[in-house]
Amino acid sequence: MGRPSWSGRPRLRLGTRLALGLGALALGVFAVVGMVMVKNMEGYLADKLDEQMKATQVDLEKDVEKYGKLNTSIYGWFAAVYQVRDGEVTLKPPAGLPLDSTEMVQVARDVTGDKPVFRTAELRGEGTYRLRGCPMGGGMVLVSAAPMNDLTNTVQQLVMVVVATFLLALIAFVVIGRAVLRRGLQPLSDMAQTAHDISSHDLTDSARLAVRAEGGNGGVEVEELRSAFNTMLEHIDSSLAARTAAEQRLRRFIADASHELRTPLTSIRGYADLFRYAAANAPEEREAHLERLRSEAARMSVLLDDLLLLARLDSAESEAPLRPVDGDLAELVREAADAFQAARPDHPLAVAAGADPVRLRFDPMRVRQVLDNLLANAALHTPPGTAVTLAVAAEGRHAVLRVGDTGPGIPAADQARIFDRFYRVDNSRTRDRGGSGLGLAVAHSLIAAHGGTIGLESRPGSTTFTIRIPRK
Repeated sequence: MGRPSWSGRPRLRLGTRLALGLGALALGVFAVVGMVMVKNMEGYLADKLDEQMKATQVDLEKDVEKYGKLNTSIYGWFAAVYQVRDGEVTLKPPAGLPLDSTEMVQVARDVTGDKPVFRTAELRGEGTYRLRGCPMGGGMVLVSAAPMNDLTNTVQQLVMVVVATFLLALIAFVVIGRAVLRRGLQPLSDMAQTAHDISSHDLTDSARLAVRAEGGNGGVEVEELRSAFNTMLEHIDSSLAARTAAEQRLRRFIADASHELRTPLTSIRGYADLFRYAAANAPEEREAHLERLRSEAARMSVLLDDLLLLARLDSAESEAPLRPVDGDLAELVREAADAFQAARPDHPLAVAAGADPVRLRFDPMRVRQVLDNLLANAALHTPPGTAVTLAVAAEGRHAVLRVGDTGPGIPAADQARIFDRFYRVDNSRTRDRGGSGLGLAVAHSLIAAHGGTIGLESRPGSTTFTIRIPRK
């Protein structure tokens, strides 16, 4: 049965259409072969009849020479001798003639040389005959007429046999061909069923497509199509997984951002109420409450700046987040080290910048932001007196930065997510140290925007962040 088309009209299946198309082609081939066969057989029988008439006329000529007249006759045949002079044709008796001998007379008139004349004509009242006229000398012409009924019947029987044989062969060809094509196209039906199964799945919250086009039958083209189909499903599968992961990250990001912003806003609201109360009842406390308001506002401003920077880095295709220039990375490292030593005198810093410059194209402000963040983390999460190291070097086609400390290290379970946004090692929401969980995420995105990588190696007593930036 044909499936309904998009226009509502039933359509034949591909296997049926291919079988019918091949059947039509076979029909054309059979028709041509049959016609050639019948024509060749008809010509062959006609040549045989002509040879038989020639042999018969040789015998008749011998009778005429021996007896002076026609003395031999063949059943169903006609024969006569004509005298042809100056276009006048005279019959020489005796003769076996049909009721209408006009055609025989015309053949005798047409014999003008020493070549015989053949003609196929309809003799009235007798049927179709093959006529042959041959010169006998002295203006005498022998004309014979042989019936063609046997030849016609033979050709008709041959036509019937050929038509019947070809029709049976055509029917078998279509039926068997349709079965073979249907078997060969079964993998396509299986893939269509797989597509229907996929359409019945709810892909809203699922990131996996459990179905695949299976089977090993079919030709090379079908195998290529099945492989391409499964590759497409794998691509869709990975795209769905990426989309689901992105949506989950977005939900978590929105939840964490909302949580992070709610805390300083709640603090600002509380300090504002305290400031209003102090303004009316305890003026000496107003400056303390106002300072706390400024501190919470500054903290929220830093958080918003980090969120905006991450958004710009995520949309780097439409907005350029970096302003790279040619510079010396070693000089930038020395500047970051001086700033850290001035702000964190309780953490000794060892700098390995070398005497040679490390030149490359980078955004000094953003790379400095990354270094300041890593150095601040090293001081913030280690006890006073912990040694911190900062090194820069050119290694092949990369500039390598290393920031390390000798603190307690980062637990192995947390190292895989250390660069996630809003992730904290202690997995808490306390902010007694002022962290928002965005610093390392910003550092990772900034280095990735430079085409580089940032990695972590940590164990108790040693933590090292390694940054690699290509030197283009």
